[in-house]
Amino acid sequence: MRVNTQARILSIEDDPEMSGLIQLIFERKGHRVIGASRGELGLELIKSLKPDVLLLDLMLPDIDGWDLYRQMKNDRELSKLPIIIVSARSEAQDAAAGLQVTANDRFIQKPFEVKELVEAVMNLLEKTPVN
Repeated sequence: MRVNTQARILSIEDDPEMSGLIQLIFERKGHRVIGASRGELGLELIKSLKPDVLLLDLMLPDIDGWDLYRQMKNDRELSKLPIIIVSARSEAQDAAAGLQVTANDRFIQKPFEVKELVEAVMNLLEKTPVN
């Protein structure tokens, strides 16, 4: 996908302030941001909207983010969706528990630098064909 093309970004994030920040950041870059505050709703939106990239919080009220991540990676249609996990949990803690992202995805720990998140999304969009 060309970076200057409008991307569909789905953010599954239960914190309204963080969700609003993500929306503001990427809408200012010309992208469309859709938000879901619950994992099950997010999964429905992934299937219906076919986003170009997913921003996934791990601490959701209805489902563990890692369970949702594994569910998507085990689904033939959804497994190619680029995912950036954005979480207050540390990647090292989760890796020690045997939980880690695939080579095509990213993990960004909160609090994050806006530039780091933008670069991660842009890098994944460059590698992803347009839906």
